[in-house]
Amino acid sequence: MANIKKTFSIKGMHCASCVAMIEGSLKKVPGVSIASVNLASAKATVDYDPALVTDEHISSAVSNVGYEAMIGEELQSEDEEKQEKLRELNSLVFKVIVSLTLGALILWGSFPGLMETAPKILREFWVQLILATPVQFWAGFAFYRATIPALKHRTANMDTLVVIGTTVAYLYSAFVTVFPKVVQEIGIDPMPYFDVSTIIIGLILLGRYFEAKAKAGTSEAIKKLIGLQARTARVLRDGKEIDIEIKDVLIGDVIRVRPGEKIPVDGVILEGESSIDESMINGESMPVDKTVGDTVVGATLNKNGSFTFKTTKVGSETMLAQIIKLVEDAQGSKAPIQRLADLVSANFVPIVLMLSIVTFVGWYVWGPAPALLYALLNMIAVLIIACPCAMGLATPTAIMVGTGKGAESGILIKDAESLETAHKVTTVIFDKTGTLTKGKPEVTDIITVGGVSHDEALKFAASLEKGSEHSLAESIVSKAETENIALVRAEGFRAIPGHGVEGVLDSRRVILGNKRLMDKETVSLGNNLAEVERLEGEGKTVMMLAIDGNLESLIAVADTVKESSKAGILMLIGMGVEPIMITGDNMRTATAIASQVGIKRVLAEVLPQEKEAEVRKIQAEGRIVAMVGDGINDAPALVAADVGIAMGTGTDVAIEAADITLINKDLRTVAGAILLSKRTMRTIKLNLFWAFAYNVLLIPVAMGILYPIWGILMNPIFASVAMATSSVSVVGNSLLLNRFRLNS
Repeated sequence: MANIKKTFSIKGMHCASCVAMIEGSLKKVPGVSIASVNLASAKATVDYDPALVTDEHISSAVSNVGYEAMIGEELQSEDEEKQEKLRELNSLVFKVIVSLTLGALILWGSFPGLMETAPKILREFWVQLILATPVQFWAGFAFYRATIPALKHRTANMDTLVVIGTTVAYLYSAFVTVFPKVVQEIGIDPMPYFDVSTIIIGLILLGRYFEAKAKAGTSEAIKKLIGLQARTARVLRDGKEIDIEIKDVLIGDVIRVRPGEKIPVDGVILEGESSIDESMINGESMPVDKTVGDTVVGATLNKNGSFTFKTTKVGSETMLAQIIKLVEDAQGSKAPIQRLADLVSANFVPIVLMLSIVTFVGWYVWGPAPALLYALLNMIAVLIIACPCAMGLATPTAIMVGTGKGAESGILIKDAESLETAHKVTTVIFDKTGTLTKGKPEVTDIITVGGVSHDEALKFAASLEKGSEHSLAESIVSKAETENIALVRAEGFRAIPGHGVEGVLDSRRVILGNKRLMDKETVSLGNNLAEVERLEGEGKTVMMLAIDGNLESLIAVADTVKESSKAGILMLIGMGVEPIMITGDNMRTATAIASQVGIKRVLAEVLPQEKEAEVRKIQAEGRIVAMVGDGINDAPALVAADVGIAMGTGTDVAIEAADITLINKDLRTVAGAILLSKRTMRTIKLNLFWAFAYNVLLIPVAMGILYPIWGILMNPIFASVAMATSSVSVVGNSLLLNRFRLNS
């Protein structure tokens, strides 16, 4: 049985070590081949054998290390998910308010300089104990809930550090309150530190609140995409127009769309015409004119006309649903650069625990009096400040914002690895037809050179090409239809890849193709070679028609370049990226097209099966290659390239093979995708630098390295502020990616 993939939410994650523990536990389940956990989205993706693994196995693996797998809530609606997050945030806010309020009262009654102004009741140790207890075990319950199961399985996470640090402060203070004389007898002033435990819990919860609010912004693109979908559709059934929910629309239904309405699902126009705003899925600002036979995409906006269309895709098969799935998969994937953070985080908590013990022992043995107190407070500061949250958030938050921003601009990124690789690209290879050009060539010249007339040449060529799927064939057939040429049935039709087509028409053997086909069939061009060269010099593709071994006609076809091609190429050149064009056309025609857009290096007369080899040759030159194409024959080259980029207007095969899909036809988005990758990687590196620097610099300070020189110690309360600030700053830096502009 084939493996299946399941994605589900996880409750209780707060740092990179949480991610490492959950991944490790899931990977130990027999039958699980891949387990990836994303801290920013709070989701896990598991690839497993359903014959060996059940939902219960997955849920148990997660709960064993102290977290909760929300497998049953996988299909929550957007509104339900929003309401649940709102409830969680409200609960968190309430706990923060209670914790910081009670902590402030305790601080007022216990902090030197302040306590003299406080009411006498707040200076009572027993009152402080009563105020601190609900904060420790009610507001801080989530820390214990994650820590206890983890300790049972001999693992530790950020919650473990918080629990140890605050519990030590609380228990010490409780002991001082209950047995003040015992403490006094060992030479320590019986002063509790309930303010430390309560305010630390309050500040950490406050940091998590701000972090959750900030992380919500990283998934804004997904929310926007989901919000685009129409809620209802006006369906024609039994001669009546009825409004039904979008989930009840069936393939084959006929739907009417009026001006100003959203198109509910994908389909093909049956009657009417309109101008449609497709900017919400492809980033293009100009509306697109549509008429009978044209495709329409769900969630786009009908501007002025009224029309009916037949549905072709519904539910998860629509373009919008596919886009949302691609973005979700990309946001849940891991970039290779994250491996460093994962490696450090996996060992971070045990190292911090050892450092906290070293700190306690060092201060207890060599510290000034009261040594025990100094040892406890500095140990707590080390435990609290050493949160690996920032490291765990550094990469996934940037990936989430980057891929979401790409989707808004019509750039769909399959996974985080593709996004990371794109910033290294040094060479972009463009397929010509349908990529650099519009892909809708037109017949420009029909030159008869034998005994057949213009109409006969067009009849033979179109009748033969009617069986071909090549874009050039479509232009010839279209030309024949325009001139009302009656076509005949071709016998023994055969397409010759990279050369042309052949068949039998009216008992005569007819071949139509390029010069290579003529050479192969030993058809002489005679004195027509100069005419062929002239047409090719104008950027036209010349096909030669031969009947019974004799050249009868030259048919020239021109495919004009896209309006955005030259601007897109100039953007790449400006970035220091070399553009290359690859085509099956001869060198003269290819060079003419390339010169129009500013490409200097051309790979011409390349057969479809040779494109992959050409990509590998350029990679062998030490180049990082991106391949841009739109056809079935581009798929092997797209896979071979370091980054495969498919035009969203192309075939499903090409899109499936690609790492990045450009929904719109604007070639400037190729440079935009590379720029987005560069910006995202710059953000990730900055995030990781500050996350590592924060821990490298502040852990020694918390241990007391500055005390012998300047007498500086870090109060555990300030340590909790610094810890919360580091996580929020990393998320905030990732959110700056929202300022990215495609053409910047």
